[in-house]
Amino acid sequence: MKHVLLATIAALTVAGTAIAQTTPDTNSTTPPAVATGSGDTNTMAAPVPGKNSFTQAQARRRLEKHGYTQVSALKMDNASIWRGTATKNGKTVDVAVDYQGNITAQ
Repeated sequence: MKHVLLATIAALTVAGTAIAQTTPDTNSTTPPAVATGSGDTNTMAAPVPGKNSFTQAQARRRLEKHGYTQVSALKMDNASIWRGTATKNGKTVDVAVDYQGNITAQ
Protein backbone atom coordinates (compact mmCIF):
# COMPACT_ATOMS: atom_id res chain seq x y z
CA MET A 1 0.00 0.00 0.00
CA LYS A 2 2.84 2.35 0.90
CA HIS A 3 4.51 1.72 -2.49
CA VAL A 4 1.29 2.46 -4.38
CA LEU A 5 0.86 5.74 -2.53
CA LEU A 6 4.47 6.78 -3.22
CA ALA A 7 4.14 5.83 -6.89
CA THR A 8 0.93 7.88 -7.18
CA ILE A 9 2.55 10.93 -5.55
CA ALA A 10 5.57 10.63 -7.86
CA ALA A 11 3.36 10.39 -10.94
CA LEU A 12 1.33 13.44 -9.92
CA THR A 13 4.50 15.43 -9.23
CA VAL A 14 5.89 14.66 -12.70
CA ALA A 15 2.57 15.49 -14.36
CA GLY A 16 2.28 18.77 -12.44
CA THR A 17 5.79 19.78 -13.41
CA ALA A 18 5.08 19.05 -17.08
CA ILE A 19 1.94 21.17 -17.00
CA ALA A 20 3.76 24.04 -15.26
CA GLN A 21 6.39 24.07 -18.01
CA THR A 22 4.06 24.59 -20.93
CA THR A 23 4.95 27.60 -23.02
CA PRO A 24 2.55 30.53 -23.38
CA ASP A 25 0.42 30.78 -26.50
CA THR A 26 2.47 33.01 -28.81
CA ASN A 27 -0.43 33.22 -31.25
CA SER A 28 -2.68 34.89 -28.70
CA THR A 29 -4.28 38.17 -29.69
CA THR A 30 -4.44 39.21 -26.04
CA PRO A 31 -1.62 41.68 -25.43
CA PRO A 32 0.61 41.43 -22.36
CA ALA A 33 0.02 43.87 -19.52
CA VAL A 34 3.41 45.52 -20.02
CA ALA A 35 5.49 45.85 -23.15
CA THR A 36 8.67 43.81 -22.81
CA GLY A 37 10.11 43.72 -26.31
CA SER A 38 12.79 46.00 -27.71
CA GLY A 39 10.97 47.03 -30.89
CA ASP A 40 8.64 49.93 -31.48
CA THR A 41 5.52 47.75 -31.36
CA ASN A 42 5.19 44.87 -28.93
CA THR A 43 1.70 43.58 -29.62
CA MET A 44 -0.26 42.89 -32.75
CA ALA A 45 -3.15 45.03 -31.52
CA ALA A 46 -1.13 48.14 -30.61
CA PRO A 47 -1.95 50.77 -29.68
CA VAL A 48 -4.04 49.18 -26.95
CA PRO A 49 -6.67 51.36 -25.27
CA GLY A 50 -6.64 51.36 -21.49
CA LYS A 51 -5.97 53.48 -18.44
CA ASN A 52 -2.60 55.07 -19.15
CA SER A 53 -0.31 55.91 -16.25
CA PHE A 54 2.43 57.47 -18.40
CA THR A 55 2.83 61.21 -18.04
CA GLN A 56 3.38 63.26 -21.16
CA ALA A 57 7.09 63.55 -20.28
CA GLN A 58 7.39 59.78 -19.81
CA ALA A 59 5.71 59.09 -23.15
CA ARG A 60 8.06 61.60 -24.81
CA ARG A 61 11.13 59.96 -23.19
CA ARG A 62 9.96 56.52 -24.33
CA LEU A 63 9.66 57.75 -27.90
CA GLU A 64 13.09 59.39 -27.73
CA LYS A 65 14.58 56.20 -26.25
CA HIS A 66 13.35 54.38 -29.37
CA GLY A 67 15.02 56.82 -31.75
CA TYR A 68 12.30 59.41 -32.32
CA THR A 69 13.25 63.10 -32.34
CA GLN A 70 11.31 66.34 -32.59
CA VAL A 71 8.39 64.83 -30.65
CA SER A 72 5.54 67.35 -30.71
CA ALA A 73 1.80 67.80 -30.25
CA LEU A 74 1.75 64.89 -27.77
CA LYS A 75 -1.77 64.67 -26.33
CA MET A 76 -3.78 61.89 -24.69
CA ASP A 77 -6.84 60.85 -26.70
CA ASN A 78 -10.17 59.54 -25.37
CA ALA A 79 -8.79 55.95 -25.35
CA SER A 80 -5.92 57.07 -23.04
CA ILE A 81 -3.35 56.75 -25.83
CA TRP A 82 -0.67 59.40 -26.17
CA ARG A 83 -0.63 60.64 -29.80
CA GLY A 84 1.58 63.15 -31.55
CA THR A 85 4.15 63.54 -34.29
CA ALA A 86 7.86 62.78 -34.34
CA THR A 87 10.75 62.30 -36.71
CA LYS A 88 12.61 59.03 -37.22
CA ASN A 89 15.11 58.21 -39.96
CA GLY A 90 14.45 61.61 -41.52
CA LYS A 91 10.70 61.07 -41.85
CA THR A 92 7.96 62.81 -39.88
CA VAL A 93 5.37 60.30 -38.67
CA ASP A 94 2.29 60.15 -36.47
CA VAL A 95 3.16 58.27 -33.27
CA ALA A 96 1.18 56.68 -30.46
CA VAL A 97 2.19 55.33 -27.03
CA ASP A 98 -0.33 53.11 -25.25
CA TYR A 99 -0.60 52.18 -21.58
CA GLN A 100 1.64 49.16 -22.14
CA GLY A 101 4.39 51.31 -23.57
CA ASN A 102 3.84 50.06 -27.12
CA ILE A 103 4.90 52.56 -29.74
CA THR A 104 3.23 52.68 -33.12
CA ALA A 105 4.07 54.96 -36.01
CA GLN A 106 2.31 55.71 -39.31
